[in-house]
Amino acid sequence: MNSSDDAGPMVRVDNVSKHFGGLRAVDHATLEIARGSITGLIGPNGAGKTTLFNTIAGMYEPTSGHVYLDGEEITGLKPHDLFAKGLLRTFQIAHEFSRLSVIENLMMVPPAQSGENLFNAWFRRGRVEREEQAVRERAMQVTDFLNLGHIANELAGNLSGGQKKLLELGRTMMVDAKVVFLDEVGAGVNRTLLREIGDAILKLNREQNYTFCMIEHDMDFISRLCDPVICMAEGTVLAQGTADEVKNNEEVIEAYLGRGLKRKAATS
Repeated sequence: MNSSDDAGPMVRVDNVSKHFGGLRAVDHATLEIARGSITGLIGPNGAGKTTLFNTIAGMYEPTSGHVYLDGEEITGLKPHDLFAKGLLRTFQIAHEFSRLSVIENLMMVPPAQSGENLFNAWFRRGRVEREEQAVRERAMQVTDFLNLGHIANELAGNLSGGQKKLLELGRTMMVDAKVVFLDEVGAGVNRTLLREIGDAILKLNREQNYTFCMIEHDMDFISRLCDPVICMAEGTVLAQGTADEVKNNEEVIEAYLGRGLKRKAATS
């Protein structure tokens, strides 16, 4: 396949399965993430959403099937290799460096910085300083974009949950990302900050053509941002369409309510 084929999807998942012993967490899942889209991934707990994310992002190697990024097969590549190719992911629980400032967290992201090389640090100080200044300026632009400028020098460990989610989003802006996978970016975030996060995602999508795929349980948030929405159940893709189409799909309703009713009956 031609990796420069602009007509194709940004990510294609072809018949992917991931088994843990006898558990089929992902079972022959096939889906596409369109270039320039904000694709929502929903489903009841245990549907396989996070396992699929982890498989696409290289944390797990699939039991079978294939994954493609921008037309190039990436099946089984490790996260650092995928990072270099522009596939990034965030986590439900933010992974910040708590003892570094917001700015320092952002400056840690770009790979292969000259200052990481001892020879350069000793004998090419001018080059290192120029590069560090450029990275710092980029980090300041990111904090301004995300309305984090007022806490740019605050230790990341002191931020609220929502601010940490914004910081994680900012880290994806420090490199040339092709696609960003967001794992429950709204979890534990108050409504005001959630709106700010949503605004930032929309702005990145519309102004910088970021492609996003996001796991989320907040259907209002999904409805505001995502088209299309994909629903998973029992490890496979159950339905796809607009948010309204998916919410009104009888199989989707059964996947959510049916499981809930079964749990209720089992505990009554």
